[in-house]
Amino acid sequence: METIADIKEALLQNSETSGEEQKDRISAVDFKMVTFSLAGKDYAIDIMKVKEIAKAGHFTYVPNTMPFVLGVHNLRGDIISIIDLRRFFNIDVPARSKDSLESMLVVNVEDQLFGVVVDVIDKVVGIQKSSIQPPHPLFGDINIKYIYGVVESHDRLYVLLDVDRIFGTRNTSSHQEKSQVSEGEYVEEVSQSAPAAMVQSKTAPRQEAVAKPQASVSDADYTFIVDSLQKLKSFHVTKVNENWAKRRFEDWIKERGRDKAQLVNAQDADAFLAPFYSSYTGAFWPKEYAENVYKALPENNAKQICVWNPGCGKGYEAYSLACLLRKKYPDARIKIYAQDVDLLSISNAPLLTVPPEVANSWYAPFVVESVSGAHSFKPEVKEMILFEYHDCMHTNNMPVIDMIFSRDLVSFLKPDVQATLLEDFDEKLKGNGKVILGENESLTHLTNWSETLVGSVVVYGKQ
Repeated sequence: METIADIKEALLQNSETSGEEQKDRISAVDFKMVTFSLAGKDYAIDIMKVKEIAKAGHFTYVPNTMPFVLGVHNLRGDIISIIDLRRFFNIDVPARSKDSLESMLVVNVEDQLFGVVVDVIDKVVGIQKSSIQPPHPLFGDINIKYIYGVVESHDRLYVLLDVDRIFGTRNTSSHQEKSQVSEGEYVEEVSQSAPAAMVQSKTAPRQEAVAKPQASVSDADYTFIVDSLQKLKSFHVTKVNENWAKRRFEDWIKERGRDKAQLVNAQDADAFLAPFYSSYTGAFWPKEYAENVYKALPENNAKQICVWNPGCGKGYEAYSLACLLRKKYPDARIKIYAQDVDLLSISNAPLLTVPPEVANSWYAPFVVESVSGAHSFKPEVKEMILFEYHDCMHTNNMPVIDMIFSRDLVSFLKPDVQATLLEDFDEKLKGNGKVILGENESLTHLTNWSETLVGSVVVYGKQ
C-alpha cells in the first residue's frame, strides 16, 4: 500500500528540474491535488482530503444499497464503505473478475473514511490555488455541482472534484458554490441537524407564498426571522409550518427580548429551530414513543405493504419503523423505501449497530447478537428496508404507497417544491393510505387531506 508521503517523495526524486528551479516552483505552490483518470479523462481531489491510496478487492457486499456502493472493506481494522466513482457518475465500468484489484483513494470526509474506486491513480500535482478556474458544464460529463473547479497543469486539464459535495456534507454552501448551479436546476441545502432534503426541481414556481404573520406578530422582526431562517438554514415558512413559526416567534421574543430577536448567525438559527424537530430525531425510539407510533399505524390486511420514508437520515427512523411494522403486520410482506441525499448517512445505514441498552429494550425481538457480542438488526428486518441515495422528487419507480413517514422534511424545501412534493404524496398514496409528518408540520391548509389525532401522533388521510 502506497501512502501520499511515498508519492510526494517519488515526485521529488523523479523531478528533472534543477535545485534552484525546483525551489522557485515549490515556493509558488500552495495547493496540491491527487490526480486520477475516469474513462480517459483527468480528474483530481484536494490532497488534504486523501488519507492514502491503495489497491484493494474482495469487498463485502451489502444488500439494499445503491449500485455505486460496491460494499465495505476492512482497512486495518476500520470498516469503510467503498464507492465506485465511475458508477456514481454513470460511467460504463468494464466487467471485473472475482480476484481483480481496484485502484482506490481513501478519502476523509467529516472524520469518516471512504474508499473511492477510480480507473487509474496518476500522481500528486502542485499548483497555485489562484490558477483554479470556476467550473463549467463543458469541462466534464458529471453534474457541475460536484465540481470545485478546473485547472491546467503541464498541458493537461484537470477537473477538480468537490469531495464534500459528493459525500453529502452540509458545510459548503458558500455564495461561490451556489453560483455554480446551472440554470434550470435548483439545489436545496439543509442544516446538519435536519433530515437531508436536497431537491432538484424542474417545475415552474408554484403560487405558495411565504406565510404572512397575524397581527400579533406582523412586524419587521418576524419578517426578518422568516428571511433569516431561509438564508441560514434553508427553513421555509409556509402554510405547512406557519402556526409553529408564529408561536415560536412569540416565545423567542420573550426569551431574548425584542432588541435581541434578530438571528445573527447559524447558531442563533439553530437555537430558534431547536423546538421544531420531532421527538427522537436521529435516535432510537424509547418504548413510550414507539407505542404512540404503533397506535397510529392504520389497520391493513394487505399481503404487501409499501412505506415511503424520505429524509431517513442515518437509519434510526427507518429501522424503528420497520420493527413496528413487523409487529403490526406480522403476515405481510413489507418494503420501506428509505431515501436521503446524505451519502455519508445512507451508505452507513445498512451497517447500523444497536447499543446494548437499546437491544435489551422493546427492540429485543428484532435484534440479534453476533459472536463478538455486538448487536444488529435481524436479517428479516434489514431486508425490509431499501436504503437509497435519492432525492424525494425522483421516485417514479416506486409502487403505490400504503404509508408515508416524512418527519420534518417538507419544511426544508422551497415553497414551490413543497407544493410539488405534497402533490406527489397525494398521487402515490393509496386511497386508504396514511401520512405522518413532523410534529410541527401540518396539511390542514389543503382541503383534500383529513387530520386525525391518534394518541400523541397526528395522522393524515385522503378526504
